[in-house]
Amino acid sequence: MLSWDEFDKTDEAEPAKGANAGHASEAAMDKLDSAGGAAALEARAVSANDSAAIARAKAELDKLDVAEGLAELEGSAARVAVDEKRMINCRADLNQLVPFKYDWAWQKYLDGCANHWMPQEVNMTTDIALWKDPEGLTDDERRIVLRNLGFFSTADSLVANNLVLAVYRLITNPECRQYILRQAFEEAIHTHAYQYCIESLGMDEGEIFNMYHEIPSVAKKAAWGLKYTRSISDPKFETGTVETDKELLRNLIAYYCVLEGIFFYCGFTQILSMGRRNKMTGVAEQFQYILRDESMHLNFGIDVINQIKIENPHLWDAEMKEEATQMILQGTQLEIEYARDTMPRGVLGMNAAMMEDYLKFIANRRLSQIGLKEEYPGTTNPFPWMSEIMDLKKEKNFFETRVIEYQTGGALSWD
Repeated sequence: MLSWDEFDKTDEAEPAKGANAGHASEAAMDKLDSAGGAAALEARAVSANDSAAIARAKAELDKLDVAEGLAELEGSAARVAVDEKRMINCRADLNQLVPFKYDWAWQKYLDGCANHWMPQEVNMTTDIALWKDPEGLTDDERRIVLRNLGFFSTADSLVANNLVLAVYRLITNPECRQYILRQAFEEAIHTHAYQYCIESLGMDEGEIFNMYHEIPSVAKKAAWGLKYTRSISDPKFETGTVETDKELLRNLIAYYCVLEGIFFYCGFTQILSMGRRNKMTGVAEQFQYILRDESMHLNFGIDVINQIKIENPHLWDAEMKEEATQMILQGTQLEIEYARDTMPRGVLGMNAAMMEDYLKFIANRRLSQIGLKEEYPGTTNPFPWMSEIMDLKKEKNFFETRVIEYQTGGALSWD
């Protein structure tokens, strides 16, 4: 039987030299490999103490074909070089995280982890009292709270489903996949936050969560997004042709540029404006943290889209550019209609016309971020305070309810 005491004694006589100083020599590593392999085989041997079930388990493992198992892993079995990595249709081993090709993706993952938060940490006491007070909010303000919780409570679930069931599988870069996993968890936190608000305020959960079926302005946005998920969520869908690669690109534009990049902005502005007036500050605080996450999601998605364009310029032809432009314009129109439905009258220092200008301003940014021509020339931002919130430059929570301490270990600088 192998004696580890004897093995260690033989190694003591062979100190590492030169370039290998501080590391085991190649000969020593070979010995370790040989000893480890022998020890593993010895462990597999059936002993007199083994039960019949254990003996059967060991016998079955004797039949295991390692090569067959490794062949099922994504990509080749060779060590990965940076130049082999690609955003889509990569043939390198996707289980090898490093070396990084897209450092920005890994940094976004780290920033997301540093910004971790949970809904229960936000105090909802004043919101509950205000919501239950018949005179606490106007009818217009209550409509805004109900409509936005109705839309957002399912919108983030739609985004999460798209990420988990489709995008993660089709993006063939491990550091980007790492961020996508973080984003999917954040979408779950957001859905949790809406549920927490709904439950805290004693709302009819069935009514709120089913609003995306029953309220036309909400249903249209959900239906628009879902049509870009249908094909790529099919487990049999694969990229690798111009047609299928474009289909994935459409999905990314729909979900990052439109759903998260336009559809969320009317509701965010309305709720955050309410918080600025010291109303529903708990709900507004949660929306602020959600907006912080969504801003990172959006920036990540824009980077992914642009990287796919760089690596696959043939996809970004005149037809695709026109299609992407139309997607953003359609999304803007649907959000304008949602704005008019949620606030038919002026409220919270804003009205539907101001919101329309803001959404056109946002649409111009989305178009330019992916290299397209702005379609609403001369449009300016009527809500500059929204930029202040999104830029995240303040030391304290925007609504001054408490200092933001979600950053784990102070890992993220606000300077």
